[in-house]
Amino acid sequence: MIKKLIPVILILTFGGAGVAAGLMLKPEDVSLQTEGNPCGDDPNGHSNMTSRGEETAKEPNAPENLSFEYVKLTNQFIVPVIKGDIVRSVAIVALSLEVETGTKEKVYKVEPKLRDTFLQALFDHASLGGFDGAFATTENLIRMRKALKQAATSVLGDVVNDVLVTDIARQDN
Repeated sequence: MIKKLIPVILILTFGGAGVAAGLMLKPEDVSLQTEGNPCGDDPNGHSNMTSRGEETAKEPNAPENLSFEYVKLTNQFIVPVIKGDIVRSVAIVALSLEVETGTKEKVYKVEPKLRDTFLQALFDHASLGGFDGAFATTENLIRMRKALKQAATSVLGDVVNDVLVTDIARQDN
């Protein structure tokens, strides 16, 4: 009879200890964020939504009649992540551009120059540790998008509204 009670007593004891430990180690409640964008600031300053999802008035100097189209760059960008003299991982990034309507052909005409400029910006981002550790944090992605937008603007001028990171991955060796 005692042999049958020992497993039950052990299960109840350790189960109770587990529940008590879970209650003691429970993180504090985090209140919902009511101010600002929970994903971070928009690097281009294009936010027209409040924290409740209500649309705000547009910026006074923002052009109202511009429409944009999206241009997907044909191939992904492959960026080696180097530590010392050894390639530790490879980052793969797919990009699209948000450009003024009617300028898609202009993008495709200068795509080799644009890819070269983007690769240089991505290599700089990698050399500054942008693809190390938690590489997909909001701050890292905002920094990378800013550099890519500056690179796109240097090649295409003001027709570029934004650079969109459509896919990003890292393969560690």
